[in-house]
This record gives sequence, C-alpha cells and structure tokens, in this order.
Amino acid sequence: MAKSKRKQNKHRGLKFIGIFGFVGAILIYFFFFSAMSKSGEREYLTIDDNDNIDSVYAKLAPLSTKHGMWVFKQLAAVTSYKDKIEKGRYAVGSMGALQTFRYIANGRQAPVSLTIRSVRTLGDLAKDVSKKMMFTRSEFLDSITSDEVCKKYGYTPETIIAMFVPNTYDFYWDTTIARFMEKMDKENKRFWTFERTEKAEKAGFTKVEVMTLASIVDEETDNEAEMPKIAGMYINRLKAKMPLQADPTVKFAIGKFEAHRIYHKWLSYDSPYNTYKYKGLPPGPIRIPCVAAIDAVLNYVHHNYMYMCAKEDFSGTHNFAETYEEHQKNADRYAKALTEHGIE
Repeated sequence: MAKSKRKQNKHRGLKFIGIFGFVGAILIYFFFFSAMSKSGEREYLTIDDNDNIDSVYAKLAPLSTKHGMWVFKQLAAVTSYKDKIEKGRYAVGSMGALQTFRYIANGRQAPVSLTIRSVRTLGDLAKDVSKKMMFTRSEFLDSITSDEVCKKYGYTPETIIAMFVPNTYDFYWDTTIARFMEKMDKENKRFWTFERTEKAEKAGFTKVEVMTLASIVDEETDNEAEMPKIAGMYINRLKAKMPLQADPTVKFAIGKFEAHRIYHKWLSYDSPYNTYKYKGLPPGPIRIPCVAAIDAVLNYVHHNYMYMCAKEDFSGTHNFAETYEEHQKNADRYAKALTEHGIE
C-alpha cells in the first residue's frame, strides 16, 4: 500500500515538474522569442552618434511590447552594450527581444531600399535620398554639386545628374555621402554594358550626351513606344545642324515645368538650356531620364521627320512632320484644342 502511494506521489511530482517545465518554456518563449514589435508590423529604430543608453530606450519603447522592452533592458544591463552603442537603422519586428538585442548590439542594420526616381532636378533627387539616409538634403546637394566630387567621377555640376540611373538600391542608413556616390558610380558602370556603350559610340554620342538627349525625350512623352521615334527626330535635327527647339528645355530654363503652352517671349530667354536660342544639346540632362528613354536614344528609329507636335486629342502622343508647313498645321490644331479646353 505504501509502495503504491509512493508511486502515486512520484507520478504527481513528475506531472508537476512537466507542467512547470511546460509553463516555463512558454514564458521563456514569450519573453525572449515572441515578436518584439508592438504593432505587429516591422518598425525601425534609428540610433544616432549622440545617442546614449537612455535615449535608445526612449526611442525603442514606443515600438516594442512591454515584455520585449523589459528583456532588452535586462540584456543591456548584463552586457557592455551601454559602452558600445552602434549607430544605425535596426529592424524591430517579428524577431524576439533576444535576437533583436543581438542585432542592435552587434550593429547588424536592416538595409534601406532606396529608389532613384526619374526626377527633374538635383534638388528633387536630394529630397528623395535624404528621406532614407542619415545625411541631410543640403549636405547631399552641397557635396554632389561640388567641383571636387564632380571632377572625381568625370562630371560637372551640370552633368552629375547623368550619373544616376533609375532603380532600387540597398544601402545602410548611416552610409556616408562618399560611400553613397561610390556605389552610384559602380551601378552606373554596371548599367553601361558593352552593348549600350557600343550603341552610344556608333551613334556618335558620349554617355552623358545620351543621358541628356534621353532626358528631353522623357520629358516629351510618357508613351514608351513613341520614345525611339522622338529620339530619331531630335537626332535628325542634330545631324542637320538645326536647333533642337525642344519645349522641355525652355520649361527647364525658366522653371515652368508644368506649362502646357510655350509662349513666344520665352523662346528668347537667355539660358544655355534654351535650345531655341542655342544649337546642340543643353549643358546637361534636364532630368534623370527613365531607362526606357535612355534605351530609346540608343535604339532610335531612323526616319525623315524633322518636326513633331503634341496631338490635339491630348493622348500624350505626337503628330510628326517632315516639313515645316505640315508641322505648322499640326501646331495650329493643338493650339486650337488648348484654347477650346481653356488650357493656358
């Protein structure tokens, strides 16, 4: 009988230990390994040069669960983290507090996906870039327009925009401007394959000239299928030593990017970007051209058109003409349509 009771007690003891161990395992998992993000979504903690352990806690607390924050503080207390805080941008998401702490303590940043868009100005580019990086818009703009930086990469302040090719690139948040530019230079060289370089040379253009003409083509239309035809028209003008007379260059020169009409008084505006006043290509691109526009210049359509005008149906495409007389008829129809629709 006593032996039977001992067996029962032993069985109860083992059962209790099992339950205790199971509950303990759940608690350990909950505190150390369950998602740390309070919102359930991936959030980002940015740590600056001047942050200390208290400011790190202050930044992390709004992003973290209470138990995750508690674990993080305990781990920080038993390690030397407060003396070795690494600046950067770190993910706080599905990882538990233990793994999150290890990543932050070891400086393992979450990469930033930065999209270089087809924007009009260096100011627009600087605004996009600085939103994702540690440096400011003005710091970036001052650096990339400096003679020293431009010369290093073979550009001028007017042509440095040609260095940037639209795409999405990965960086770390605390990447310096110098490292950022080094990567952009490598990506530019990667974009300019042997095939693209050979086509540019065959057409008689440098890479910057291709980018400059592509920027005009890009401004002329959103219709990618029409881009090679537009590029061919401008190349015909260059070969004939005619002024490009590209409306987008006038808009760029005077800063009227959204204008639908080009007024006669604008055509005499004295700017090297005004291709009504000065022959040849402008000093540099008037925007970062999209890849389709770049390839349109490299694969331009051979034809005899010398003129083009936006279609009066506002479809975003163009009427092309070989003679000025034919072109004037197209232009008159477009002007009439603008007036009828009350467009200035």
